[in-house]
Amino acid sequence: MYKTINYQIDESILTITLNRPENMNAFTVEMANELINAFNTASHDDGVRAIVVTGAGKAFCAGMDLQEADNGFDSDNVFGLNESLNPTLAELADNLESTEFIEGVRDTGGRVTLAIYECNKPVIAAINGAAVGIGATMTCAMDIRLASEKAKIGFVFNKIGIIPEACSSWFLPRIVGISQALEWCYSADIISADEAKEARFVKSVLPADELLDAAYAIARKISQHSPVAITLTRQMMYRNSALDHPIGAHIVDSLSMLHVSRNDGKEGVQSFLEKRPSEFSQRVSQDMPAFYPWWEDQ
Repeated sequence: MYKTINYQIDESILTITLNRPENMNAFTVEMANELINAFNTASHDDGVRAIVVTGAGKAFCAGMDLQEADNGFDSDNVFGLNESLNPTLAELADNLESTEFIEGVRDTGGRVTLAIYECNKPVIAAINGAAVGIGATMTCAMDIRLASEKAKIGFVFNKIGIIPEACSSWFLPRIVGISQALEWCYSADIISADEAKEARFVKSVLPADELLDAAYAIARKISQHSPVAITLTRQMMYRNSALDHPIGAHIVDSLSMLHVSRNDGKEGVQSFLEKRPSEFSQRVSQDMPAFYPWWEDQ
């Protein structure tokens, strides 16, 4: 189905593996399109309860492949963009889905992180090796990050005269704080796994042979809970934390609690009282509240 990634579901956990090991899983336009398709597919698949993302071989993702013809690079146009276009902010906002602007203007990595952001399922990054450029910024949109002792992370954009992409200027300061985010980007230093943990960019640092098991342990725990409640929680945390006032969160909280109280909430309380595992019946594909996705109406 895919050429640059592997897509495998086992026990309701989807593993997406970046699969160009001979190129250290360097990012291409083809990989971007496949990742977008993969996250969109998993988002609506009730057979997927959580997603783990990792890399094949020794790297997670060594950044954009600057030698890949598919990326549109050449000596006169090193980033594959249509430099004859000069849209305003408003023009780009109004034409985001036009082929011309998708191919010629929009940041490819940002299209991937937006697909992750919109996904209904929790996403766990298992950073097994080098994660540089888009290899680092794509993980910013993932909910939980674990790193191998061998992982190296780099926000190296300023070093080559460009800016942080993949919506990382939105995600990264929320994860590590504005000062740390700026220092990492200004310096373009390669960060060790331990440094990333100290800054709370990753949850934990593990031996390479324990990384995936740790990621799957988290995914299995998530998959035991109500998928509708998990989906609502994921989007409430991202969307509501960016609001100007908590009243917006209160409105969404109230309607969400009312919705789940009629269904999985009853089962959750009953199973707790009866000291048995919960048997949640609601499914994301058909049982989300009528106001979801609420942000599209705001």
